[in-house]
Formats: sequence, structure tokens, C-alpha cells
Amino acid sequence: MNRCPITYELCGTDKYSVKGMRLIAPKLTHLNDLPYTAVELRQEAANRAKKLSIQGVQPKLSAAVSIVDQEFKIVDQFGTYIIKPQNDLFSQLPENEDVTMRMAKAFGLDVPFHGMLYGKDGSLSYFIKRFDRHGKGKKWATEDFAQLTANTRDTKYRFTMEKLIPVLDEFCSFPAIEKADFFKRILFCFVTGNEDMHLKNFSLITKNGKTTLAPIYDFLNSTIAIKNPDEEMALPLKGKKSNLKASDFIEYYAKERLQLNEKTIATILDQMKKATPKWKELLEISFLSDEMKDKYLELLESRVIMFQ
Repeated sequence: MNRCPITYELCGTDKYSVKGMRLIAPKLTHLNDLPYTAVELRQEAANRAKKLSIQGVQPKLSAAVSIVDQEFKIVDQFGTYIIKPQNDLFSQLPENEDVTMRMAKAFGLDVPFHGMLYGKDGSLSYFIKRFDRHGKGKKWATEDFAQLTANTRDTKYRFTMEKLIPVLDEFCSFPAIEKADFFKRILFCFVTGNEDMHLKNFSLITKNGKTTLAPIYDFLNSTIAIKNPDEEMALPLKGKKSNLKASDFIEYYAKERLQLNEKTIATILDQMKKATPKWKELLEISFLSDEMKDKYLELLESRVIMFQ
């Protein structure tokens, strides 16, 4: 019995469920494998890197859906999806990112449509719909926090969590709302072991004259992907990147720095408590190996309990 890598529902002997395919496109009746192996996808990503506006450590490809050919096509222009193949340095990143993004959605965060696709070698690649595109080649104005703070890829770690707050104050249409959302994201990243959230992994988007935090992206458990990581956060909080305590997040960052009230914080913590059983359920049915599931669950439980 197969499980659909787009919806996680059981789909008999088929690779994808009907619901999963229709989420991609209502007229899609079949979905062909990506006509590449994982190695070939990484090579394609390297060959096309200069043509892609979104870059980073993970190999990425721009893609569009062809209804006629019933498959994802790798493109240089007008792509509406980003595809990330298996990484040759870190194990199971597509499976890791996919389940983490589902967990984020269960927590109430703004998550773009995403899933996984099979390649011709049976490997899974992660895909996510671009949230900064609309219509034919049209873009919503989107800037990451590195751009907003005059930093670069080389200096994306040279910042602090405290310095991010004035960015929200200056650029967001309703800073108080975005600060609560931002705290929720930071909390989620910590409990799911995402210790690589640097300046380029947060963005603001402007739509119809309103500037807000962009939908989330690049959320994964980097702690289980990296052997023996030294840090728990990419940007220091209260002068440290490890040995963080619940009070550092609640009393110091949420209350003192973000100026969130008790009710808002209590609501977010309650949402996390209610989401935890769903997180565990998603991990259990995810495409991660049993070993990775166990590592993820162990870390998740050790950190969630800090806030109860």
C-alpha cells in the first residue's frame, strides 16, 4: 500500500493520490516521474544556478507544470515551483523539509502548497509553489531580511534576533500582528531543531499595498541532518546560540523585546500544545527513515516539554 508523497494519504498501488494530483492542477489525471535521477537533478541545478533568482546551500531548480505532458518541467523562466532534489551531503532533506512544513501548517503558520515527486531512479525531490508569483511572469514585491538590513549571503549570520525587531517595526503595515507571527515562527524553529534560520530565510511580502511576513520556506530539522551541531539557532538570542531556555524565548524575547502581551503568548503556547499530537502523527507517516523519525521525535519531545 503506497502513501501519496503530496497528501500523505494511502493510494493503493498508485504513486500519487487523485487528490494530490488535483492540488497541483484540476485537470491533471496522471503524474509522470521527473525524468532525472537525483544526481542528474543536482547537475541541472548547478548548470542553471545563475539563472535562478532563489539560491542557497541546497540545490534548487525552477519548474512549471505541463498538463499536456502531465509532468513537472524544469524551466529557466516563468517557473511557478521550486524543486529541491536529494542532497549528496545531508541525508533525506526533501523528506525532512516536507514533513516539517506540514507540521508548521498544523501549527497555523502560513505554508505554501508543497509536496514531493519521484524521479526516474525512485528518489524523492521536494517541491514548493512560489508564493512570490502571480499571473504570467508577475511578481509580488518580496525582500528577505538580508536585503532589508543591507546584508549579503556572506554576512547573513552576522546579526541578532533582537535586531530583527526594528525591521518588523519599520516595514510591516501592522507590526504588532507580525511580531506575534514572528515569535510563533521562532518558537516552531526551535522545537523542530531548525538551527539554520539566518537572514535570508525570513522575508516580507507586499500585496495590495499591505506588507506582511511572507509565507514560510526552508523550514526543516537541520539538527538531525547535521551530525553533532554546536548551535541551536543561527542568530544569537540574548547573546547566545545554544543552551537556550524557555525563559529566553518567553520572558525575554516575547515579553521584553517583542512586547507581546500575556494573552497572545498564552494563545501561541496553547496552540503548540494542541498541535504536538498532530506533529507526532505526521512524523510517524512521513517518508523519513525510522532512524530519522526517532531522532526527530526525540528532539521534538525534549524541546516541547520546556514550554509546558
